[in-house]
Amino acid sequence: MVGCPLPVRAMASVDLLPYNLFSRHLQERFGEKIFKVTLDAGFDCPNRDGTRARGGCTFCDASGSSAQVSPPATPLDEQLRLGMAGWQRKFGEKARKFIAYYQAFTNTHAPVDRLREVYRAGMEHPDCIGIAIGTRPDCVGEPVLELLAEMASRKYLWVEYGLQSAHDQTLARINRAHTVAEFVDAVRRTRGRGIEVCAHLIHGLPGDTPAMMLQSVDLLASLGVEGVKIHSLHIVKGSVMAGQYLRGEIPLMSRTEYVQWVCDSLERLPWQIKIHRLTGDALPHLLIAPEWSRHKLAVLGAIQQEMRRRGTRQGSGVRSLTPDTY
Repeated sequence: MVGCPLPVRAMASVDLLPYNLFSRHLQERFGEKIFKVTLDAGFDCPNRDGTRARGGCTFCDASGSSAQVSPPATPLDEQLRLGMAGWQRKFGEKARKFIAYYQAFTNTHAPVDRLREVYRAGMEHPDCIGIAIGTRPDCVGEPVLELLAEMASRKYLWVEYGLQSAHDQTLARINRAHTVAEFVDAVRRTRGRGIEVCAHLIHGLPGDTPAMMLQSVDLLASLGVEGVKIHSLHIVKGSVMAGQYLRGEIPLMSRTEYVQWVCDSLERLPWQIKIHRLTGDALPHLLIAPEWSRHKLAVLGAIQQEMRRRGTRQGSGVRSLTPDTY
């Protein structure tokens, strides 16, 4: 869908970007650049350990698709220290404030007492302005949400829910082992507790048509989530999809197709939603395809160029939506 063109003056007010970039929001809120440090707290997932299913998501590798660089067995305090030191080597004195990002696997999949101890590393570090917790919508019972709300009263807190697609048939195909209804319920129960909600989508999943992908975007818009991450489908070594792809069972989109679908998606998301990511980051030694996804800056540049060519920005094609449609 091509959104309604904006006047040139409106485009100029977007501060050079046609979407509401999360990193810019952080800089405005905290007065300086904020860096994320990814952590692996040693969790598993309910669709791997038999709680809901076995085998994990078909796109996921043995590491839980983590971008964290220190060994998982490293104590969390040390992981945090090493991650901060890495940013400081690269950016010097500019790297002073951080978000501790609990990324690998499902980071609420444990008893509350263990979660409290795990989150201590980020909550207590004086240079961490916030916490981000990656999890699944079927792993946030009321005791967990009560803990997160208590944490959010003391520190900036994001919970990131992996949806990937708003279509149960697609979720079943990729072995997500949760439903769209569970995602909607989790978002509704999380909001209003001082917790910011970010939702993840993967564009290009097997069976998802362009129209279905935009329906997924519409659901997020209707729910009023505070943030969105959009990824292209990656094929990585060690995943079930790797074998499917090598057997010719999974077609992948071109960069041009992905750029078009991302721009269509952005036009449907209200401006107040923060865009955390528009490309995925597979570890280079694990990535099988698509090759174009290795060139992140080129992909982002193409997205920005296409939106400017259209004369649109994030939210310019927003319609009135309600989650009861889904």
